[in-house]
Formats: sequence, C-alpha cells, structure tokens
Amino acid sequence: MSVFSAYQSRAPPIAAPARRGRLVSGVKILVSAGEPSGDRYAAGVVRALARLLPGADFFGCPGDEMRAAGVRAVADPSALSVVGLVEVISHLPAIWREYRRLAAAARLERPAAALLTDSAAFHLRVAASLRRLGIPVFHLVAPQAWAWREGRVRQLRRNVTELHCIFPLEEDFFRSRGVNAHYIGHPLARVVRPSLARSEFFSRHRIPAGRPLVTLCPGSRRGEVARHLPVLREAVERISAARACTFLLAAPAGSAERFGQAFFEPLCGAGAVRYCEGETWDAMAHADLTLAASGTVTTEAALLGSPMIIFYRVHPLTWRIGRPLVRVPFFSIVNLAAGREVAPELIQNDCTGERLASEALRLLAGDEQRLQMRKALDGVRRALATNRDPYEVSAARIAAFLNREVSA
Repeated sequence: MSVFSAYQSRAPPIAAPARRGRLVSGVKILVSAGEPSGDRYAAGVVRALARLLPGADFFGCPGDEMRAAGVRAVADPSALSVVGLVEVISHLPAIWREYRRLAAAARLERPAAALLTDSAAFHLRVAASLRRLGIPVFHLVAPQAWAWREGRVRQLRRNVTELHCIFPLEEDFFRSRGVNAHYIGHPLARVVRPSLARSEFFSRHRIPAGRPLVTLCPGSRRGEVARHLPVLREAVERISAARACTFLLAAPAGSAERFGQAFFEPLCGAGAVRYCEGETWDAMAHADLTLAASGTVTTEAALLGSPMIIFYRVHPLTWRIGRPLVRVPFFSIVNLAAGREVAPELIQNDCTGERLASEALRLLAGDEQRLQMRKALDGVRRALATNRDPYEVSAARIAAFLNREVSA
C-alpha cells in the first residue's frame, strides 16, 4: 500500500485573510530559496502574496524566477545549491557569507514575516536567527526528516511558525511531533505538462521518428552533474552499441551560462548526444525512456508519465556516513509514493554505465513494461493532485497570519 494513499488529495481548507482592523499592505517579507526548484516554488507564492498584499516589499535570496516575481536581492543563492555531507565542506565559506548577508538584512529591514524554501541545512539556521529577532518564519517544502535526520524536527518545532508541506504523508508526521505543519499540495501537479506536441518537438530538434528517444537528466547542480556525466557517457556508448537510439541531454535553463560552454563537452562533444536547455518537460514527456538523477526531476517525470530509471551518486564518504541514517525503503519519492519500486533505482555503487545501459535496454525492449510503469506513474500523479492551487494556499495562510497580527 502506498504511504501516501491514506492522505491522497487532502489539502486543508484555508480561510480568507482576516478583515478585522487594517488590511496588511506595504509590508516587508523576506524570501529565500537555495536551488532552482525552490526558486520556482517561492516565486509562485510571492506572486500570490503580491495579489493579497498590495504594495508588499519582497527581499532576500532570490534565483531568477523570484527576481522576475519582484524579489529584491540581498544575498546570492548560487552558493547554496550543493548536496552531500562531504560536498558541502568546500562551500562553507560562501554559505556563511550569504547567511551573514541575509541575517544582516533581516536585522536592518525587520520584515513582518519570512518565507524560507527548501535547502533545510541552510534555512533552519536562518530560521533560528529570525526567531531571535521575533520574525515569524514560514518554511515551504519540508525537510525529509521522515526519511533521515529526524533531529531537524526539533529545529522546526522551535523556530518555524508554519511548515508548508508538498507531500501528503508529511503533515501527520510533523504534526504528531509538535510541528505546526499544513499540507498545501504539490505545486508541480498543476503545471507540469509539455508545451509542444511530439511531432513539433521532434521537428524542432531534428529527431528522427523511427528510433527510440532516450532523455538524459543529470541534475541541476554543478557537482552532481559532474559526477553523473561520465556514467551517462558510458551508458550511451553501451546502449548505442546494442541498438539505434536518439539521446537528448535536457539541461535546466541557463545551464550553459552557469557552468560554461565546455562543461557538457564530455557527453555532447562527439555529437552522439543532442543538447537542449529549458525544455526538460517536453524532452521527458516525448521520450520513450528518461534517465533521471534523483530529485525534483523524477517527480516531474512521474507527472508527465515518462518511464524512467532513477540514478544518483554522492561523494563516497558522504555515502558511508549518510546511508545508515536512511530509514525508508526507497530513495526516490516516486517509489515512496507508489509504495513499491515502480522505477528502477541505481544509487551510488549501482550507478554505473553498465547497469544504466542494462536497465535501459531491458525497458526499451519491452513495450508492456513501460506501459505498466506509465499506469503506476499515473497513480502517483493522482496522489499529488489537490483541488486548490498550492501557491494560493500557502500565500493565503501567510496573509491571514499577518492580518491577524495587525488586528491583534
């Protein structure tokens, strides 16, 4: 039975912002996100808040989408986009610098509230600093304390005013441990869809229609992509030796600019793999198979119904330290949502070019296997769908809180 099934499509009713007293407007709100998915989610809440709180001034640590939504930058999120216990060490000076900038801005500008999104290792420290200043903290996207590092529950309980969860199982888990948690729904469930028909997408990228399309999604952070590129290159070589396929590397928008034009050369330089940027949803939706690094992209692939193989590698020392702390049977939220291994997981020592190629060839040879996977992924999609827009739910809760504060 799926761990999500008992909570399927259950978003709490949200009252409209209180109208007693003066409507909150012109308030300052600190907003911070540390990576592209968090940036997207926070930007959605900011846009909804701007409609509820006319004239609100948003500032903090914004990515491109938050900046476009009107968030004024006082810190740079690029230093925060790192995963792993060992990997983070070299980034500590830059992370500390951005923490100090954000904390200093909070002391100077005294926002009425803060919205911190994902990146729990960084933001739970920021939350503690904000609590000492008396600033209410709303945390969007719960840390996966139900999977590992349950000690973070104490930090949430002590420092966070409200935790806005995007997976159904999280609300009861955190509430039972004293955290003021609310399930708002998954933001991606309402928006993930291809923008082009298959024929249009194939025509744009000159993809031949007579052979399978395999989409490669190595991740969004520089370190994880660098670890995955050699594995993907070997997998492509082995698959190509067995059957004719078209390979498309789907990178997040702005990747070439952030990483440098030569960064993807080891995989795309010889021409065996085509490159596209900012078209990941189309690339996965129209693929016969997606090779996806564990993370947000696997949720996107599930919502698009794309058959996938999930892979991931971290530093060996991070794996040795962190693996015993993991308490769940799967690493991917897709398999956790389904309650079984819907998509193969090749993690750490299993993440090799040989294993990726073997699994890919097995799935490409079996249309029925991919069809069954699509049916299972549709169940995941339904489990994450809610009747209300999660951004509006989150924004309504924040606005209602601020209005109650003013009325009091």
